[in-house]
Amino acid sequence: MINKLSYEDVRAVVPEELLDFKSTGELDKLEQIIGQERAVKSLKFGLHVNKEGFNVYLAGPPGTGKKTAAINFIQDSAKEKDTPDDWCYVNNFDDPLEPNALRMPPGVGREFQRDMERFSQNVVDTLIQSFESKEYQEKREESLSEVQREREDLQERLQKKAREKGFALQQTPIGIVLVPVVDGQLVRDISVLPRSQREEVQEKREELREELQETRRGFRNLGKKAQSNVEELNRDVALYAIQPLIEELEEGYGQIDEISEYLEDVQEDVLENIQPILALSQTEQQQENPLAALQRQMNDPRDRYKVNVIVDNSDLEGAPVEVENNPTYPRVMGKVEKEAQFGALVTDYKMIRAGAAHKANGGYLVVPVRKLLQNAISYDSLKQAITEGKLEIEDVRERYGLITTKTLNPEPIPFTAKVVLIGDPQIYYLLYRLDPDFKDIFKVKAEFNTEMDRNDENIKKYAEFMCTLCKKESLMELDPTGVKEVVEYSSRIASDQEKLTTMFSKVADIIREADYYATEEGSTLITGQHVRKALEEKVYRSNLLQERIQEAIERGTIFIDTEGEVTGQVNGLSVLNLGDYMFGRPSRVTATVGIGKKGIIDIEREADLGGPIHTKGIQIIQGYLNEKYARERPLSLNGRLVFEQSYSGVEGDSASSTELYAIISSLIEAPVKQSIAVTGSVNQKGEIQPIGGVNEKIEGYYESCKAKGLTGEQGVMIPQANTKNLMLKQEVVDAVKEGRFHLWAVETIDEGIEVLTGIEAGELQEDGKYPEGTVNYMVQERLDRMARKAKKYGEEEKE
Repeated sequence: MINKLSYEDVRAVVPEELLDFKSTGELDKLEQIIGQERAVKSLKFGLHVNKEGFNVYLAGPPGTGKKTAAINFIQDSAKEKDTPDDWCYVNNFDDPLEPNALRMPPGVGREFQRDMERFSQNVVDTLIQSFESKEYQEKREESLSEVQREREDLQERLQKKAREKGFALQQTPIGIVLVPVVDGQLVRDISVLPRSQREEVQEKREELREELQETRRGFRNLGKKAQSNVEELNRDVALYAIQPLIEELEEGYGQIDEISEYLEDVQEDVLENIQPILALSQTEQQQENPLAALQRQMNDPRDRYKVNVIVDNSDLEGAPVEVENNPTYPRVMGKVEKEAQFGALVTDYKMIRAGAAHKANGGYLVVPVRKLLQNAISYDSLKQAITEGKLEIEDVRERYGLITTKTLNPEPIPFTAKVVLIGDPQIYYLLYRLDPDFKDIFKVKAEFNTEMDRNDENIKKYAEFMCTLCKKESLMELDPTGVKEVVEYSSRIASDQEKLTTMFSKVADIIREADYYATEEGSTLITGQHVRKALEEKVYRSNLLQERIQEAIERGTIFIDTEGEVTGQVNGLSVLNLGDYMFGRPSRVTATVGIGKKGIIDIEREADLGGPIHTKGIQIIQGYLNEKYARERPLSLNGRLVFEQSYSGVEGDSASSTELYAIISSLIEAPVKQSIAVTGSVNQKGEIQPIGGVNEKIEGYYESCKAKGLTGEQGVMIPQANTKNLMLKQEVVDAVKEGRFHLWAVETIDEGIEVLTGIEAGELQEDGKYPEGTVNYMVQERLDRMARKAKKYGEEEKE
């Protein structure tokens, strides 16, 4: 049944009694995500299940507020968890290229770092005081004097034997040498002696040579003994000096096994580097040139005892929530920095820097998936960290074999963070299909919906959302008329009278713009007038192309009739989407028919301007004609369809009913009202199916009619199924209310053709015919005549 819509049908208004407040300032702030019960339930499950692979992919189109809402929800969940441990990197005294990772309770890392910094500073003063003490000097003298006595005894024995053989001992730069004594005189050059005497001297020297070598070995051994005694003494003194420092650290951190072992290594390293540490005091007191000072700073042994805290949770309550919006490899997985020294790049464990994964360890890591995939190395490394349960910091160039220089290989850290990826549903499906690891790592999908039910409860929550936004951003509060306009605008975005959009970014933008106009006007509240002004100005900033098209229609450059009747010509409606703005525009659809067997020919397709969905619509029209009029006889028809003045291609099937009306009008040679535009797709049974962009299409034709002059006869015919999608702008609603513009909702082609031609469609009777004078009767008769003529022409050609 044809349904002519009233002004109440074309826009769902908010009842005034529902908004029982003077302004949104009286409402409570919104404390939860609204309209996303399914997503919240899935997200809650994913965050709390502690099983391998149950990481979360948060899906939803941009603008739904999924990121902000999810972060707030995750932060609330994080408060209920325990604060994770701190992580530090310290020197590995066995292999400095493989720094050790130390785990300690939250807040302890920073304290341990300060205490070790203090230790590295105090160790020099402590050792200096000990080694400059009188007790140390006495013990050192005592140790060395004993060795000196042994040396003197050894030298005395050698000297006695030398005298017995007629030699004297002399100390030279190259050591002790034997000098012959002849007649009480030292003979340094024995060549002056007679041959017999010279041979005697040589013989006695050979006898003493072995004794001399033994004595030299004794001297060397005594030197080693002296050195060993001093080193042992130094070690004992140093151990005695630093023991209180180590014990103080043990008292504070000894209960942590890894730190206890580390402190033992520190103590041993100090004892092995006593002289370099003591040398620091001497060089600090000397006047050094800058180069020498820099070299000393580079080789400062105290640096080995400092602690690099890469994860500090001392100020954290609950688990960490890290949001990484720029997920490059270093920012996610950490890095090892380098600095230039003397023309070379150097590094050590103190230059290790944590990534977002380290900071989120034990908590939650939130990453936008689109940006993550733009950094493929980050994506692969994050997957590896999740799968293997550990974080490895490495130079990405070395990982891919781009460099072979020596670098650090820090000890991996266990990874226990819950990873939440945020992105579009399309990316989720692509990853699920193309990445074999994805489905095993991200087993929980939490999908945000773009709309929610429009009921009293949700309208009130929407008002609370506006209250929250205004308080958060210091905007003016909205009065009931402002809330009413925003809610109705929300339904307009959703294109559904029974739904509200969850694209809160769009709603928030309109409120911000309305706040500007309210401020400009000097108002204290945002009213419905300000919201409408914001909507109008938003359109004005983007509808230049629409205005140019309307101008072309008004001036007759684009042919659109809004009055009169024409055979085989119907006004169709399409939508142009510019990205930031979408609007409807009318197009003239024409059809011609003749005798033949080719059926319906789509000129757009023949010209390679028709898309596959439009071609499908044409084939459906062919199927409808066969189903309704050619069950018992051939369809002898050549029909041609075209969108006039269309040069950029046609796609979609929303004009298939329009094209069918044009075909029927051409067949029965009955004119169609040009004051009525048509939209809607059709199936092979003649049922009118819903289409998208119905509001924009209606408003687009209304603007064309207004430009050429409203007569009170114009209007649009839409599918009955689209009536729930009507949220027309107020100007069109007023025109419908005043009878200056009309809307019809139809369910079948028969209903539509009656509206367009004013002729009854006619129902099939028991005898298999349609009532005479009806549209269907005339179509059937015309097709029968065409079939007979086609048969006659065919027989004549054979003759």
